[in-house]
Amino acid sequence: MERDKSAKFIELANKRVNRALKDIQLICNLANRQNYDFNDEQAKKIVRALQQEIDLLKQSFASTEEVGRSEFKL
Repeated sequence: MERDKSAKFIELANKRVNRALKDIQLICNLANRQNYDFNDEQAKKIVRALQQEIDLLKQSFASTEEVGRSEFKL
C-alpha cells in the first residue's frame, strides 16, 4: 500500500511540477514589452500571486494542516 502511494506521488509530482514549470515559463513570456503592454502594478500583482502560492506550497509540505487556496485575477 505504501509503495502504491509513493509511486502515485512520484507520478503525479512529475506531471504536475513539469506542467507548473511550463506555465511559469509562459507567464515569463508576458514580460516581453515588445509583445505586451502592462504597467508595474500589474506585473507586481502577478509576481505577488505566484509568490503567495509558492508560500502556501511550502506550508503544505511543512505541515499537515490544509491551507487556503485563492484564484488569481488582474
